Amino acid sequence: MIGSLLYLTTSRPDIMFNIFLCARFQAEPKESHLTAVKRIFRYLLGTQSLGIWYPRHSTSFEIIGFSDSDFTGCKVDRKSSSGTCQFIGQSLVSWSSRKQNSVALSTTEAEYIALGSCVAQVL
Repeated sequence: MIGSLLYLTTSRPDIMFNIFLCARFQAEPKESHLTAVKRIFRYLLGTQSLGIWYPRHSTSFEIIGFSDSDFTGCKVDRKSSSGTCQFIGQSLVSWSSRKQNSVALSTTEAEYIALGSCVAQVL
């Protein structure tokens, strides 16, 4: 079940976090994990009209990137989390969300690290 849900994350990034969370417990699944997977399927059934659509005839090939981060979001190691997304025209082509490798000493530094990650993905 997790494999088929992982395939869906290409057009439904809103379920990515929950699927990866369930995938961590594939070696020793419990009843609660099956309940969570069933809940994801019910959510997908109720939101079939949502998703990322790529138009066939797009006139704009402008590359646009967005980035954001929090400051010391992880309470354990005080690392920030970064999120980036890149568009070609109006179509989303790449996105990421991950914990930063280093500890930022200010909000500005955390944003700068996120921006660097976004630019690296565009290049």
